[in-house]
Amino acid sequence: MLSKFQNHIDINLPFLKGKKLLLATSGGIDSMVLVNLCHQSKLDFAVAHCNFQLRGEESDKDETFVKSQIEKLQVPIFIQRFDTKAFAEQNKLSIQVVARNLRYEWFYTLLANNNFDYILTAHHLDDSLETFLINFTRGSGLEGLTGIPEQNDKIVRPLLVFSRNEIEAFAKEDNIIWREDSSNASDKYWRNKLRHDVIPILKELNPSLLSSFENTIGHLKQIQSLAQDATKDLYQKVVNEEENHTLIDLTKLLKHRNHKAYLFEWLQPFGFADWTSVYDLINAQSGKQVLSETHILLKNRDSLLLFPKLHVRGEEVFWIQKEQSEVKVPLKLDFCNVSDISHQSSNVIFVDEDKLQFPLTIRRWQEGDVFQPFGMTGKKKLSKYFKDEKFSLLEKANIWLLCSDDKIVWIVGKRQDERFKITASTTKILKINYTD
Repeated sequence: MLSKFQNHIDINLPFLKGKKLLLATSGGIDSMVLVNLCHQSKLDFAVAHCNFQLRGEESDKDETFVKSQIEKLQVPIFIQRFDTKAFAEQNKLSIQVVARNLRYEWFYTLLANNNFDYILTAHHLDDSLETFLINFTRGSGLEGLTGIPEQNDKIVRPLLVFSRNEIEAFAKEDNIIWREDSSNASDKYWRNKLRHDVIPILKELNPSLLSSFENTIGHLKQIQSLAQDATKDLYQKVVNEEENHTLIDLTKLLKHRNHKAYLFEWLQPFGFADWTSVYDLINAQSGKQVLSETHILLKNRDSLLLFPKLHVRGEEVFWIQKEQSEVKVPLKLDFCNVSDISHQSSNVIFVDEDKLQFPLTIRRWQEGDVFQPFGMTGKKKLSKYFKDEKFSLLEKANIWLLCSDDKIVWIVGKRQDERFKITASTTKILKINYTD
């Protein structure tokens, strides 16, 4: 196995040689074998061990064991304890999710603070098969059916070409000692049920299961590469990326039979999970939307608009003093006194300065806001104005209001308020210019 490991590094992972590596080490057989292989291969590495304090004395003994074994090798070691259970309860997350998040957050902190180049984990071929089956059972796109990636950003998994049997045989041959995690014997977790109950039956039916699985993964990765090429090509023709949003042209997209597959590939990175609702947006009325944790997907006429939730609302208020001639945040406005009205446009208004109460404010619109549209005698709710003008959710979200006290002076770039217009009695004309 040592020779196979070294050949694998030389041929497939040569970038690891001469780099500073951080090995995630639990004390179990997989990670202790990885430590041994890296040590015999004379790679430059340190070890990181997490004590999640979930198994009481057993967790502490794992920590003591790893520390003693790594010190014998005269290799640097980092140890971190986490109150995992308390963190999970506080954030209402599962223990498994919290442990994973805490672990990798700490690893990346070590990476940054100690100039490590890569994080190595001891995932192997059987782990990849289990991940495949979990994703297959839950329902997954092509990406979820290609197993565990050998490299993901700074995380590298050099044991993915080895089976659990190979790892166990090597550990016995080299007299490597390790700690058994009692939780691995429990059927409480889905992965363990697959490991103990399902995979043994599959291996009984097909003794070459892992070899067949490797071949299948190879084929799926090739198909995935073809799909990615096609997806990127159509993306250039159908999708426009604007400053604050991304627009998907449905008229162009629906010319393609596999339009749902394209949508899945484009939108999956943004955390969408309810794909039935996403696909239903194609034929939905304008204004319908689907949310992920971070983004909004909105149907707007013949398009889908994708934008971060960050752009939906903002409670900031920006103040403008009387002596200011310009503001640059949150948008660019220029103020100057003029003697007459000229060069009017949607981005320029002229107001009676004496009617203004300084400081002026710039803010987002709120439900219940009203104004008196320029040229009209009555007031109108902004929500009604937006509806009449057929504003999309994104357009409404990006609207800024210029206000004097509690009155709206201007829906910036859209409509001026009648109450501040120039009249025959105006003595000070203030020109306000908005630059996109």
